[in-house]
Amino acid sequence: MNEDFGPESTGADALAVDAIRQRIAELQLEHRGLDAMISAIGEQPRFDELQLRRLKKRKLRIKDAITLLQMQLVPDEPA
Repeated sequence: MNEDFGPESTGADALAVDAIRQRIAELQLEHRGLDAMISAIGEQPRFDELQLRRLKKRKLRIKDAITLLQMQLVPDEPA
């Protein structure tokens, strides 16, 4: 009976890893887009500082989310 759980959990784990990697790729793309927007706004002679601050905060939140997801991909090492 225990043999039935091995391949299923491995398949589910692989799907979870793939989903995490896909989400990381999506977030990285969004992060790069925000970086480009922030640069473009910052180059304008007159820009909305509030909007710029909000974009920077969003960029930081995305970076934090990427880091958390990447940590989920690293296997736990025994102490």
